[in-house]
Amino acid sequence: MKLKLLPLLALTAVLPAFAADPQPATQPVNQSSAGPGLSDEQVVQQFRNDMMAKRADIMAKGLTLTADQASKFWPQFQQFQKEQDLIVNEQLNATKAYADHYQALNDADAVAYVKALLTRDQKMMDLRVKWLEKFQKVVPAKIAARAIQLDRRVSNVAQVQLSSQIPLVK
Repeated sequence: MKLKLLPLLALTAVLPAFAADPQPATQPVNQSSAGPGLSDEQVVQQFRNDMMAKRADIMAKGLTLTADQASKFWPQFQQFQKEQDLIVNEQLNATKAYADHYQALNDADAVAYVKALLTRDQKMMDLRVKWLEKFQKVVPAKIAARAIQLDRRVSNVAQVQLSSQIPLVK
């Protein structure tokens, strides 16, 4: 199995499992799910587009917003997604570097990868704390809390699927 594409393929496999109250579901990962003849860059772009659409759909189904709340919340949510995307890019880059060096992984590479994962976790937590406060300015506190809760669920499912597909340091 091509380790470079594992993160993308693993995450695309988890997309159908997302729901407002997701039940963990595992689907096999295979090359055909990425589409025939797509470049790595096209697979990444396709994944990102699908992921953003699914995340927004889950949020829309999981939140009950008035028209006024929606007109204020959704532009903020889009900005939140853009900031999240930067963090995900860093994780994908770290995973690609890990995959590129996996067969001859040295101590520094192994520690760098794990530190990148921990940094990602911290950045995501900090981002959610920041946006919880921002969301509360445009929607009631319970709706803001639910938005962050839904986002965490989606992210946690994706992270579990991703990490289960990436081999441990040997």
